[in-house]
Amino acid sequence: QVQLVESGGGLVPPGGSLRLSCAASGFTLDKYVIAWFRQAPGKEREGVSCITSRTYYADSVKGRFTISRDNAKNTVYLQMNSLKPEDTAVYYCAASQRITIWSRARYDYWGQGTQVTVSS
Repeated sequence: QVQLVESGGGLVPPGGSLRLSCAASGFTLDKYVIAWFRQAPGKEREGVSCITSRTYYADSVKGRFTISRDNAKNTVYLQMNSLKPEDTAVYYCAASQRITIWSRARYDYWGQGTQVTVSS
């Protein structure tokens, strides 16, 4: 059974850090494009970061977030530093076998999401 499971979300004060994990089962992550998306209340789901043979970041998170992949653990991580209240959202990881970065329709598998709340 193909599955993506996110973890690591929580409540953190502004300026704090979190590391999100996206663990895959039923397929091998290193053969896929993996991305993190987020959705805040009342807003559309937006791309945050993507990893192929390269890494990509939304302008709003460049210099603060880092995506990485551990093939041995079949897991992708999103290290989030210097968090801001506007980073508050549900964060989803997604996997695609096609050439894509931010096109949600081209992602085949999605996790259930993990809540990140940045507040004092």
